[in-house]
Amino acid sequence: MDFSRIFRKRFYPKERIELSDDVRLFEGEHMLITQWKTLRPKKELAKGLSLYLPEDGLKISRFLRENGELLYWYCDIIAAEPAEEGGTVFTDLLVDVVVYPDGKLQIWDLGEAGDVLRRGEITPELLADALRRTDDLLRILYRGSFGKLQKVLTDAEKGVFPRGDATLTDILNDGESR
Repeated sequence: MDFSRIFRKRFYPKERIELSDDVRLFEGEHMLITQWKTLRPKKELAKGLSLYLPEDGLKISRFLRENGELLYWYCDIIAAEPAEEGGTVFTDLLVDVVVYPDGKLQIWDLGEAGDVLRRGEITPELLADALRRTDDLLRILYRGSFGKLQKVLTDAEKGVFPRGDATLTDILNDGESR
């Protein structure tokens, strides 16, 4: 996958922007790790790191306060496609899973997904893929394997990067990239 330029596309609010300020910490064929500051500063959220696994339809982010304290883990369900101008467009498929430091989890934006589907702005097939990916992520969480994904980002925050490129299956099977 071409990560020379990365774009975020959203249905709600409707936007497509280049994430040109994101710092690429690790780049492989199957995964990308970035560090970033919020585009629209919020009271609590200041910065974070993201692990993109485009083939698996996931972006796992570590949302941090200004002092570096973990706010929560934010899991976007995504689709990736080549950008016409080079690079990759990551489309946010609306459904998000949020995991708090105490382990509590919430699923966000299902109503927005239904609204976007009703308006015909997303295909039923793409939303069905989003629901399948959400189910896969929930199974990872319920099995207690989410820590392996968290470790990739907590290690990256310390300057420790994967030994090599990895898919979701590689991370879950080995606990680290091959």
